[in-house]
Amino acid sequence: MPLWDTANPQLKNLVAYEPGKPIDEVARELGLDPSEIVKLASNENPLGPSPKAKVAMAAAMDQAHIYPDGGGYRLRHAIAEKFGMNMKNVILGNGSNEIIELIGHAFLQPGDEVVTAQHAFVVYKLMATLFGAVTIEVPDPGFQHDLEAMAAAITPRTKEIFVANPNNPSGTLVDQAALDRFIDAVPERVIVIFDEAYHEFLEQPVDVLKYIREGRPNVVALRTFSKIQGLAALRIGYGLGNEEIISILQKTRQPFNVNAIAQAGALAGLEDADHQEKTRLLTWAGRDYLQNAFAERKMEFVPTFANFIMVKVGHGTSLFQAMLKKGVIIRDMTSYNLPAWIRVSIGTQSENEKFVQVLDECLGH
Repeated sequence: MPLWDTANPQLKNLVAYEPGKPIDEVARELGLDPSEIVKLASNENPLGPSPKAKVAMAAAMDQAHIYPDGGGYRLRHAIAEKFGMNMKNVILGNGSNEIIELIGHAFLQPGDEVVTAQHAFVVYKLMATLFGAVTIEVPDPGFQHDLEAMAAAITPRTKEIFVANPNNPSGTLVDQAALDRFIDAVPERVIVIFDEAYHEFLEQPVDVLKYIREGRPNVVALRTFSKIQGLAALRIGYGLGNEEIISILQKTRQPFNVNAIAQAGALAGLEDADHQEKTRLLTWAGRDYLQNAFAERKMEFVPTFANFIMVKVGHGTSLFQAMLKKGVIIRDMTSYNLPAWIRVSIGTQSENEKFVQVLDECLGH
């Protein structure tokens, strides 16, 4: 009997998440020198981890034969202290993606509904499908979350709403007033997940943590160490919520889901404000450079609040392939049903300049 006859039926038509191409793979496939390849596909920190995090991770290697702190005491305590909360308000995850999965384990049943923006992080729909839930994708004019329409899309079957702010892949931001109106319109039986992976890049941050401090029982805010902290390879993120919802999520995670090296690096990086500020300043300068370059070339782009920019190029897949052959890795947006667009991460100034040079070569500017 074919295994698909016994596998969960929702898996059959599910398209697996495809990450940005790694440098080593491109070098092997195309015979390029890895040191000459520029990867601007996965919104990574071009400065790498904090120097303090590197020291802490190296020291933690001496204890690699010992299981990590399964409760993540020191890191959870530091996160809670940073945001004026209690350890019981914090859960750690193998990347913030794992916490999306934990929320699904805790609250989703087949036939439930999950509400997202039409052009939001594809993992929301992927996870909903894994649990047999239906994703309701609400149109987002200008690639901006329409929170009023998302609240109106709630039905008796709605269990979760995802709001990515800034949004991936568009880089757009919903302002505080719209967030406040939205949260007041959502019934407490619906879990609202604010995905704030790029929050630290905001010049004027919005505040969703106040909803948790006010006692809202249905709010979870997701943050990550992959972006501003430059620890993407370690897969570590965290969620913030009221004690009850975090206690529920703790029951769904695997033992030792966050390794000791990641905990050590994240703790040291959390305390390195200088490295975070250097990353922010580099990102803001790179954002201005690239957006000016697109404007000069009369290319349509979405003004960004994150560390990446979405730009319209005509045929994303063709440009992706052409730039790949020249050693520049970008992100084709076809998987988001945006075949005319690409997404480019903001790199160092030299990486940004190489991107623009190769872009011109490929588009004939």
